[in-house]
Amino acid sequence: MNAPSPIFDHLPKQSASREGSSPADTWSKQAAQHALDDLLQATRSYRSSSKYLELLKFVRRFRFYSPYNALLVHIQRPGAHFVAPARRWNRHYRRYVQPNASPIVILQPMGPVMFVYDVSETEGGPQSKPLPPEVVDPFAVRYGKIGGEFERTIENAKRDGIRIRKQKAGSQAAGSIRPVDNQHCEPLRFSLGKDRHGNPIDVPIAVRYDLLLNEDHPRESLYATLVHELAHLYCGHMGSPDETWWPDRRGLSKESREFEAESVSYLVCGRVGVKSPSEQYLAGFVNDKDEVPQMSLECVMKSVGLIETMGSRRLKLRKE
Repeated sequence: MNAPSPIFDHLPKQSASREGSSPADTWSKQAAQHALDDLLQATRSYRSSSKYLELLKFVRRFRFYSPYNALLVHIQRPGAHFVAPARRWNRHYRRYVQPNASPIVILQPMGPVMFVYDVSETEGGPQSKPLPPEVVDPFAVRYGKIGGEFERTIENAKRDGIRIRKQKAGSQAAGSIRPVDNQHCEPLRFSLGKDRHGNPIDVPIAVRYDLLLNEDHPRESLYATLVHELAHLYCGHMGSPDETWWPDRRGLSKESREFEAESVSYLVCGRVGVKSPSEQYLAGFVNDKDEVPQMSLECVMKSVGLIETMGSRRLKLRKE
């Protein structure tokens, strides 16, 4: 996990539709389609490596909202502690939003936006009770054991043609991912659940990628490696079979690829309560360099959201 996968050095560096430019160059020039990256480029706040790490720490600990919404909260109110809509403050905590409070805008599931308020801009009423732990200390660091997220992620990876296997490897080899020739591979069986009679339903999926994990590593380390290698794929470092699934961003430097993958691993593992070697990597990067390399925070956040979802529930088949 600490060393870049050598397969990236052999991937095509040019787009078939644009002579002399890589897919990463083409994708980067479509800035109008990437609102989040536009926002960050306009503020330039997170070009500093220390500011970027500060942002990641916030998103990692602000785990009661999606990575995207945690990011939006930090952009608007870096000192926010715990946010909720006015109705939730009233209904769940018997607290009321102060008249001069400034709302924070975040994305609403199945809708446009919603307005939330930090706990510092609310006040208690006659029926208020002591605030629960998730409000008093939402940033408490918690590290433990990985649960069913590991197996669910492996199962959901099948829908993208990712064959995940464990094998013996040296102590310094954590894992790798590479494309494969699926003509000689037995198809994966992706579970769709059960029919009304309780019989399992699955469909064949052609193998597109091999993801190898070091079977000698503990379960939590295996999960961190799994997330890191999936991040390389979903951030577009290896191209894409369908750009409606994830972008084709081949052509990025090794430093940029590793920085994005380590960022994803840091966030996913931290938000689920598992330590990751990415913490040491990012801390070392901040000590050595003042600015982050070329990277897409939009791709990082989308990858985090996807991998988190893969670990939480069964996903549907991709639409071809």
